[in-house]
Amino acid sequence: MACTGHYFYAIDYRTMECKHVIVPTDFSETADRALEYARALFRSDTCSFHLLNTYTPAISHSRFMATSLHGSVLEESVQNASEQGLQELVASLHKKNANPLHTFKTISSFNILTEEICNLSEVNDIRLVVTGTTGESALKDVFLGSNTVRILNSAQECPVLTIPPEASFAPPKQIAFITDYKRNFSAIVLQPLLDIASTYGSKIRVMHIKEEQELSKYQQSNKSILEEYLSSVSYTLHEMPYYGSKSKVIQHFLEDMEVDMVSLVHYKHSFLEEILREPVIKKVIFHTKTPILVLPE
Repeated sequence: MACTGHYFYAIDYRTMECKHVIVPTDFSETADRALEYARALFRSDTCSFHLLNTYTPAISHSRFMATSLHGSVLEESVQNASEQGLQELVASLHKKNANPLHTFKTISSFNILTEEICNLSEVNDIRLVVTGTTGESALKDVFLGSNTVRILNSAQECPVLTIPPEASFAPPKQIAFITDYKRNFSAIVLQPLLDIASTYGSKIRVMHIKEEQELSKYQQSNKSILEEYLSSVSYTLHEMPYYGSKSKVIQHFLEDMEVDMVSLVHYKHSFLEEILREPVIKKVIFHTKTPILVLPE
């Protein structure tokens, strides 16, 4: 499959599969870090990065001016700024750490970010969305910025990898997979996790917070199925005591295991959903420097 874009490197695609990855950008340092992380993560893969910038300029209304003309001029101005920003971003990528396996496609869209991601996912074989956790104006104690939360809630069929501002790429040797065993697993859901683990020889640390005396038969079944799917990679199972705060238990586990990446499945009533319900600016102890791979149910 050929990778196309406004800017590209000449490579032979005939014998290589091309992975398509969406990277939203608002041209902030956080967005740039997320892009650099994605490029490093897929440094050995033929990959097309869809660099997406969306804009929805507010159009002023007045009885004393031609609002349609005013609106079109404003929209054109914002559109030009968006397109120019994307062109400058790609030009800078060509100048530093050029990778002949990577191509870039720029998308400037007058649309809501989450809607445009869904649209792109429908017409492209998107493997992953990689996004910074916070935008340019975010506060330091934000766990996930509002755009990231919206992406996680709307990207029902696409894995999302969130990159904190402080994160720099390191081969993920230890990956924590957090589960309560209350949902069954499938190969399709787990494939992005398995791909990363296989590429980097990662050890997957399956972590379960023990809220019950023992697992139900359904949980036991799901646990066995998960072990079957993980049989091709190195993994260990961990039962953690529940001492009042799931976020604290997870935080201590990540620190003790020196985890490089966290992964979990996003479904209703999951731990992630509990966190996403929190006010966006409320500080959560789960706020870490660790990238989080969120798998759709």
